[in-house]
Amino acid sequence: MEFNNSQPIYLQIADLFCENILQKKWIEEGKIPSIRDIAVQLEVNPNTVLRTYNFLQDNDIIYNKRGIGYFVTTDGYLKTQTLKKDQFFNQNLPEFFKTIDMLEISIDDIMNFYTKFKQK
Repeated sequence: MEFNNSQPIYLQIADLFCENILQKKWIEEGKIPSIRDIAVQLEVNPNTVLRTYNFLQDNDIIYNKRGIGYFVTTDGYLKTQTLKKDQFFNQNLPEFFKTIDMLEISIDDIMNFYTKFKQK
């Protein structure tokens, strides 16, 4: 995974985890890789991965079974979807609106592109 400077690494890892949950690669009540395994796989400090796990636990997306490992919560999919929607509406969408306004792109143009995207 290549990291960018636009947000902290632990949040970029959290985005990867959320993507795995939303794509149902990681299922509710399913075990996820250990902190150590993720740190090795992504070539990052285990403390960075720990921050990711703490962030996701704070958002009730994952939980820890002491001595066994980490698991996606029963409603982890829904909570992940809610977290990502909030981030989209509060971070991505305002930037998107600013861009389409500057480029004078209409909502109809966006709908046409979106329709083509969905057909692929």
